Amino acid sequence: MTYQFEPGKMYRMPTHFGPSSGPRQGPDGRRFENKDNPKITIMAVSYLTNPDQLEALLPPKFELAGEPVVTVAALYMTEIEWLAGRGYNILAVFFPASFRGEQDHVTGDFMPVLWESLADPIITGREELGNPKIYCELPEPTVLGGERHAIAHWQGFKFCDLKINNLQQSSAEEVEALNAQNNYGQASGVNEGIFNYKYIPSTGDWGAADVGQASLSPGENADGVIKERWSGEGTVEFHKARWEDMPTQYNIVNTLYDLEIREYRGASVTKKVGAKDYRDQRILR
Repeated sequence: MTYQFEPGKMYRMPTHFGPSSGPRQGPDGRRFENKDNPKITIMAVSYLTNPDQLEALLPPKFELAGEPVVTVAALYMTEIEWLAGRGYNILAVFFPASFRGEQDHVTGDFMPVLWESLADPIITGREELGNPKIYCELPEPTVLGGERHAIAHWQGFKFCDLKINNLQQSSAEEVEALNAQNNYGQASGVNEGIFNYKYIPSTGDWGAADVGQASLSPGENADGVIKERWSGEGTVEFHKARWEDMPTQYNIVNTLYDLEIREYRGASVTKKVGAKDYRDQRILR
């Protein structure tokens, strides 16, 4: 007798072994509370760029919102419950945008690419949420002489440097205000969430898509609690790659390398505890 899919249970390939455990479903089907985990340190640098270059990264029904400010953020996460206490690291790029569909009109941060250092969150995030996740190595940042330095590389090729210095710690009142804003610790302006664009190519019908849809990670539900925050100055540098350096990612890195940096708009280091499981992710129409 062949197996049947259990209603209400989440599956990923391979489906032949029963419901899948992951960030939104534990081994017994329960949800993880994520109140005292994960522990997260975020390094973020923002800069003003050329709006025409950003607009070229937006899919249909999107438009820029406000100033064309790019934020590059490196996140270091530990003690993740759904990974049985393990961790992984992230490099994210986003900028303010609006979605104007037939039903939804939303303003938030559009995320064109999201690197992660572990296959499990990449697979679950791409398939379940539509996140534009790809792989790279993200070692722990170094701290020397008051400067924090984060790097990202792929198979030995370093493609990003992010540096922050001249840090000043925020007061308890300022941290409380940031938690009330619920703006991910570094996002810009009005933010109803983070936009993604899910694309699944069609098998056999090469060049066509089985799925092409915008999705939203809503911002109204708390995504962890900020414990400490420092503001300072920073720089971010993407390094031009050849096809030989990054055969499947060189075009992504080179697009970010080409973005004009007109002026830097500050940097921050944020320490947070907790994270949402993104079960509230929804398709935009």
